[in-house]
Amino acid sequence: MAAVEPKTKYDRQLRIWGEQGQAALEKASICLLNCGPTGSETLKNLVLGGIGSITVVDGSKVENGDLGNNFMVSESSLGQPKAKCVCAFLQELNDAVKAKFIEEHPVTLIETNPSFFSQFTLVVATQLVEDSMVKLDRICRDANVMLIFARSYGLSGFVRISVKEHTVIESKPDHFLDDLRLNNPWPELKMFTESIDLDTSDPVAHKHIPYILILVKMAEEWAKSHGGRLPSTRDEKKEFKDLLKAKTMGTDEDNYKEAIESSFKVFAPQGISSNLKRILDDTCADVESGSSDFWVMVAALKEFIANEGGGEAPLEGSIPDMTSSTELYVNLQKLYQAKAEADFLVVEQRVRDILKKIGRDPYSISKAVIKSFCKNARKLTVCRYRPIEEEFNSPVLPEMQKYLTDEEYSVAVGFYILLRAVDRFAANYNTFPGQFDGAMDEEISRLKTTAVSLLNDLGCNGSTLTEDLINEMCRYGAAELHAVAAYVGGVASQEIIKLITKQFVPMTGTFIFNGIDHKSQLLSL
Repeated sequence: MAAVEPKTKYDRQLRIWGEQGQAALEKASICLLNCGPTGSETLKNLVLGGIGSITVVDGSKVENGDLGNNFMVSESSLGQPKAKCVCAFLQELNDAVKAKFIEEHPVTLIETNPSFFSQFTLVVATQLVEDSMVKLDRICRDANVMLIFARSYGLSGFVRISVKEHTVIESKPDHFLDDLRLNNPWPELKMFTESIDLDTSDPVAHKHIPYILILVKMAEEWAKSHGGRLPSTRDEKKEFKDLLKAKTMGTDEDNYKEAIESSFKVFAPQGISSNLKRILDDTCADVESGSSDFWVMVAALKEFIANEGGGEAPLEGSIPDMTSSTELYVNLQKLYQAKAEADFLVVEQRVRDILKKIGRDPYSISKAVIKSFCKNARKLTVCRYRPIEEEFNSPVLPEMQKYLTDEEYSVAVGFYILLRAVDRFAANYNTFPGQFDGAMDEEISRLKTTAVSLLNDLGCNGSTLTEDLINEMCRYGAAELHAVAAYVGGVASQEIIKLITKQFVPMTGTFIFNGIDHKSQLLSL
């Protein structure tokens, strides 16, 4: 069979993250620790998406129990290395992916060969206990390797990203205000607006004036008669809309309906958002030779906003669809594109100057990257994650106490505490609660004592978890259920794609899946 052209093969996802995103995936190398159902399901999604290479690390052999919860092993695999079988199955799903396996227990690798992990773009650590998670987190942070933890345990699941810093240019928010500058037009847009007569007696011309021009003109008129101010109170906003209504000549003037519906864009505050201001004020924006390209561009953006931008970020340069004559729409489009291009050229020059100043090649950041940065300047995002050891030893106490007493979060935080308590239990008794047939009542009592002592260590004295949840946790006996593993693996792989493509905003916080109530929640600890 002829090989499928990559563009055809990945057509649907290319529409989401584009060729740049796909190229980043194809360059990435992923290491999976433990290939039980949670790990296998995570990797399956990445292999189908065209990840560059995978290395599966697992030291166990395929047993009867694996046949019931992992589609990637079969009866013929019994007794064989699990890593080898899963790796062969994944390779079949996409032959463009380089796949290899290492028959070794991840815990041994973490203890004896920490430098092993530095070769990867990202490590997916599944089903690790707390002690190994903390050690691996330190290793990956020192090596600047992205890390994501995933675990399924009975009807509960856990996903946590751990990266020192993750910067996103293309955050692609669902809802974001168009960058039209209706209340702060630049000179060329002002001039163009002045050439338009809103009181024209020609009905065809009147109903084909784009709403952008109507709003710029009306906002300017309002400001003139209100001491330079724009509508801010509810009554003023209503009055502004009434003025727009009064300008209409007939019931079929869609452009005026659009102007009234979009009038909120005039009322939006000028200048930059608090989120962007926080990024500009970050200490990383004071760049030196070791700064990342992102922070070099932020430094240039900061200079632009303070100087040429007059308090505004570079213009994005696109306008939405609207009722308009073709001529006016095309001219308006050109106007926005020209301003965006001019802003980009200024920022580009500033980037080159900064690179030169810090002793780097002025052309080491490409035109395309700077252009994308300018286009998305208002939507930049910086995510930072606490080391997992910090979260485990000193979670944000007010948040923890709030979750424990809030009915909405009590099960999620209960699972969070119990997932840690079962690790303590295993460290003390060399088995997980309920893992083997035995005195269940005794195990429940031991787990309860362990959970209470953990809560006390965290500073949540007097807090308790419900008996039901403790009983459930013992009933699970550390089992990985395929349905839960598939869901947790799906969440983990989605976050991995965000991290690798540097598109969309990865979740900040600890993700807990509560399979009892079919709920997913993020805990900020």
